[in-house]
Amino acid sequence: MSPYAAGRRSVHRSVAAGVPLALLAALTVAGTAVGAPSGEARVTGSATLGDIPLGTFSNALLPGTVGDDRGVDLGGIGSDIYPAGRKGEFWTVTDRGPNGQIKVSGEKRRTFPVPGFDPAIVGIRVSGGTVKVLDAIPITTSSGKPVTGLSNQKGRDEAPYSYDASTPLSYNPNGLDTEGIVRAEDGSFWLVDEYGPSLIHVSARGKILTRYVPKGLGLTGADYRVIEALPAVLLHRKINRGFEGLAQLPGGDLVMAVQSPLSLPDTGAGEESLTTRLLRFSTKKRAVTAEYAYRFDPVNVVDPSEDDTSELKISSVVAVGRDRLLVEERTDKAARLQVVKLTRGADILGDKWDDDTTSPSLEQLDDPAASGVPVLRKRLVVDLGTVKGVPGKIEGVARVDHDTLALINDNDFGMTDGPEAFDAQGRLVDSGIETTVTYVRLPRGI
Repeated sequence: MSPYAAGRRSVHRSVAAGVPLALLAALTVAGTAVGAPSGEARVTGSATLGDIPLGTFSNALLPGTVGDDRGVDLGGIGSDIYPAGRKGEFWTVTDRGPNGQIKVSGEKRRTFPVPGFDPAIVGIRVSGGTVKVLDAIPITTSSGKPVTGLSNQKGRDEAPYSYDASTPLSYNPNGLDTEGIVRAEDGSFWLVDEYGPSLIHVSARGKILTRYVPKGLGLTGADYRVIEALPAVLLHRKINRGFEGLAQLPGGDLVMAVQSPLSLPDTGAGEESLTTRLLRFSTKKRAVTAEYAYRFDPVNVVDPSEDDTSELKISSVVAVGRDRLLVEERTDKAARLQVVKLTRGADILGDKWDDDTTSPSLEQLDDPAASGVPVLRKRLVVDLGTVKGVPGKIEGVARVDHDTLALINDNDFGMTDGPEAFDAQGRLVDSGIETTVTYVRLPRGI
């Protein structure tokens, strides 16, 4: 056990369950419903994950991966949530691990305080006010090594640094910044990643089978199969804003959401744009079969306290019918859920908008529909920013039934940016933000 785990709960491997880890530690909090007028969306319950030392968690999965967790607890599992089949049980996935930013000589450096952390698929059960970790599956390479969450490519991804931004770390072509998750009928998982951006097929045991990346990415040195099968235009993804949402349609097709507008033709255009993209991927053909233009609402509509358009993101997409999708538009403080229908007439795959020499680009159009772009039509289902009891930074949404959603937030492992994130001994100064699963009931369903 980590020497910094004194007084914190222990973690035990489950052999009988046939999974890498079963964690029974959790923190119980009141799971009472938050009142709301009849006819309005309301929170019907919430549950919180307790303190599980990150070193203990990681080393139980892959011994020796974390030497010093710097006082960080397990968190970040709110990157997505997907129903596991039993009432109150879900699959979740961590992102790349604890990370932050510190300015050095006026430039921001990306820090990785626990560089040995390996992203994991985490099975949870929500019971009353408690989130219990049932299973945990480390994501590994073909030879069973940890992928880590470190940046892939110099010049394309942010340079990785130590917790205090003083020491450069090595890039890792295996590294993943995992986000969305779904589970296939055969028990394997599909994940998306922000670095590539990538779509990743993972075995039931967590071993990467294939990583699908944009054409022309040129990722070399990975210890698993990499296939350039996604449109090359995705090479223009904004840093740290690749794929974040992933949905599985009833027929087995997947839909991936680019978190933010592409930086096309440049960073400024992406920062000001309201247009991002969804891609449909056939798991049978192993190819992208459609692409759609998705238009954000103005940022002050999504979040009345925000005026920076670049804060808009899609963090979750959920299938709610054969070709219908629930899409989460958010900032870190507010979120709205929209329904769209994926129609053949809205497909722009292979059109001029996939050519990065097209001028103006799709992202530069003030009114894409007026320029002949078949933008997806959407309908507002719920403004979560007006629902009392919903936490900030919701990144995962799951449909529990016709009327109920399960939401999960990303607590960033309790980290904040800046040198004050760690004390003089290099221990985390925890933000106090917990990982919480929140149930919301919709009066009119979806």
